[in-house]
Amino acid sequence: MKQIVTTHRNMDFDALASVTAATLIYPGAVAAIPRAVNTNVRSFLSMHKDLFNYFDRREIAIDRVERLIVTDTDTWHRLGPLARLKEKKGLDIAVWDHHYGGDIEAQWICQEPTGATITLMIRELKAEKKVITPIQATLFLTGLYEDTGCLSFSSSTAEDAYAAGWLLDHKADLSIVGKFLRPAYGEKQRDVLYKMLSKAQQATVNGYSLSISSVEISGHVENLALVVRMYKDIVNVDAAFGLFVSKDKKREDRCIAIGRSDHDDLDIGSLMKSLGGGGHPGAGSAMLRGVKSETVATMILDLMAGNRHSSVQISDLMSFPVLSVPPTMAMEEAAKILRERGCTGLPVVEDDRLVGVISRRDFKKIRKESQLQSPVKAFMSRKPITIEPGKSPIQAARTMIRHDVGRLPVVENDKIIGIITRSDAMLFFYDLLPD
Repeated sequence: MKQIVTTHRNMDFDALASVTAATLIYPGAVAAIPRAVNTNVRSFLSMHKDLFNYFDRREIAIDRVERLIVTDTDTWHRLGPLARLKEKKGLDIAVWDHHYGGDIEAQWICQEPTGATITLMIRELKAEKKVITPIQATLFLTGLYEDTGCLSFSSSTAEDAYAAGWLLDHKADLSIVGKFLRPAYGEKQRDVLYKMLSKAQQATVNGYSLSISSVEISGHVENLALVVRMYKDIVNVDAAFGLFVSKDKKREDRCIAIGRSDHDDLDIGSLMKSLGGGGHPGAGSAMLRGVKSETVATMILDLMAGNRHSSVQISDLMSFPVLSVPPTMAMEEAAKILRERGCTGLPVVEDDRLVGVISRRDFKKIRKESQLQSPVKAFMSRKPITIEPGKSPIQAARTMIRHDVGRLPVVENDKIIGIITRSDAMLFFYDLLPD
């Protein structure tokens, strides 16, 4: 399998449709799909598995892949086990997506703000005069209708409508489309919607009405995007946001932020990009680990208001010049500096290049007093966790929490240019930044 096509986890119909279309555009490409799919897609696959040739992407031999085609996402972490391909040198990558804000750097990309990714791929199918079957046309139309709300969402474009007409000309079956687009709305979704309504908070920001509701969920709940859409329609606002907090004893808490809007002047996708996620103008989402929902709600309000914090970057908060030590310094001398400066760790720098970090916890490795004369490089952490100056404070906070570190060297072009500490991040979150 030298050439594979894949998409995001929790695969919806637009993702499945675009993967299938890609196998037509790239002859010989293998469709590698995730096991995590939404309920309606699972039903479709169970009924049509003999008509399509899909592979479980967990069974793909990574070392044999030479070309990766990604559809309906541009973010590595959403590719599950195939995200390991990020480290493969010489990999040819192509991306088809109608979302923005991801981190996949592709050699070729088609990324435009259409209502659905399949619309972009239909453009190519038409240009190449590809022949499609009625069942393929039906699948493609299902994906198009799902992501555009049957062309009713504000993100829908004229090209989406033309693509739908082309698919109907190719015998897409509307009765089958309607059957599989019935939303999976059951007891779990009703409970979440009820809790959202009971905790709803409304505000007016820059003339736009918006509502944010935070709900704790247990286990896996499908179709939270549908719940947010229904919530928005009920509270009747320009933009609605659901913050779903999932607590896990084995892992750190996570907050799933989902936003929906029908207002032409609001770009939910760009807002979610600032939170580390992405989307398109009418819809977006972000996953945040170890961050309280109250903080996420504040960030959303700041971003909607155009608050100066919404554009704050690490470079605005970091400390510089950086106090560092050379790898040849004795541990005893490093301990003295830590005590005098009252800090818990120091970057280790050689020829302006970050080679490690020495922290108080590293001194626990010392077993003999004579080892205090050993060089720092004998005990330092050699794979320091770093961050880039263009990242956001919330990304810094998440990184520090995930790796349990109190500071992050800020690195640009392999050189350390500053350092951000947990205290710096807290100054941001508690609105203590100087005017």
